[in-house]
Amino acid sequence: MKIKICGLTNYEDTLAAIEAGADMLGFNFFPPSPRSISIVKCAQITNKIRQRYPAVILVGVFVNETIEQIEHILNTCDLQLAQLHGDETPSDVETLGSRAYKAIRPRSEDETRIQCDQFAGRGTSSPALLLDAYKLGSYGGTGEIADWGVAAELAQSTPLLLAGGLTPENVRAAIDQVQPWGVDVASGIERNPGKKDITKMKAFIQAVRK
Repeated sequence: MKIKICGLTNYEDTLAAIEAGADMLGFNFFPPSPRSISIVKCAQITNKIRQRYPAVILVGVFVNETIEQIEHILNTCDLQLAQLHGDETPSDVETLGSRAYKAIRPRSEDETRIQCDQFAGRGTSSPALLLDAYKLGSYGGTGEIADWGVAAELAQSTPLLLAGGLTPENVRAAIDQVQPWGVDVASGIERNPGKKDITKMKAFIQAVRK
């Protein structure tokens, strides 16, 4: 079970996430987000992390960014994966290949099936998809809980990273029902947007590892 701590904005929280047992670290490059980070600051953090913890997977989160800019940020910040969290197309995922996976925010079961058919298997990375909760006008990090029933169906056929409203209190129940490839948390372990609560982060990871 992989654990991704997302929306990291400073070195202290990033280091704490690794030491607590996180497998993947997410850095948000969508400026309207309260968890957004600059390229320069991210590169400063990841340079330190790479030297000490070369096995951790570093992920850039992008919303409707150009392929050229995504590749530039991946290379500059030494990130392995791009999480495409906007309205990107299947061809965008294919262009980035093994460096990308798509986050979907379906509004219905029918839309889930359509998006799964469109994006699952387009890239060659694991996970194949991230499932987040839908909220009008938002691209994630809302604290809304995703549909675990739909997620459980997807997880049977594709490596699924489950996001959306996960907390230390509910993540074990989510895992038991969905059986995902991994779980992704941002707002559920924060003191305030962009600043993690280390106690909550440790509790979340401990709950997953039970």
